[in-house]
Amino acid sequence: MIQRIQSVFYFLASTSFGGFFALPFATSSNNQGSFFSDGIYNINDNVSLLLVTIAGIIAGMAALLLFKNRSLQKRIGTIGIVISILMPVLAALLVFKEASSINTDNLNDGLALYLPILCIVFFALGNRYVNKDEKIVKSMDRLR
Repeated sequence: MIQRIQSVFYFLASTSFGGFFALPFATSSNNQGSFFSDGIYNINDNVSLLLVTIAGIIAGMAALLLFKNRSLQKRIGTIGIVISILMPVLAALLVFKEASSINTDNLNDGLALYLPILCIVFFALGNRYVNKDEKIVKSMDRLR
């Protein structure tokens, strides 16, 4: 399982999703509103962001553990890419909706808004190496 490079990429994608628990999406010096009551906006401030993060972690781990079924592994990797795209879009919509309602001009974006780029790259690389394995298996079948 770990000997294959796509397993490493799926593991890195899953741990990148785990990074959302440590990094904030945005910070503000204005402590008003429901999200920015502590000045930091992270996944714990919204249930939908928490659920999308958990879904991304599960997708990465499922793709890692389903190494015997390559077609399902590719599909789950594609679902992981979609979740990785959905995450920053949802977070940005919620952050800027809240920022416009409390009228903050000093809103700083956090590293968690850019972390899904790593998730997308890791899921895409994992899918690429699964495709390479598929080609190797097909070429071996032709030789038999």
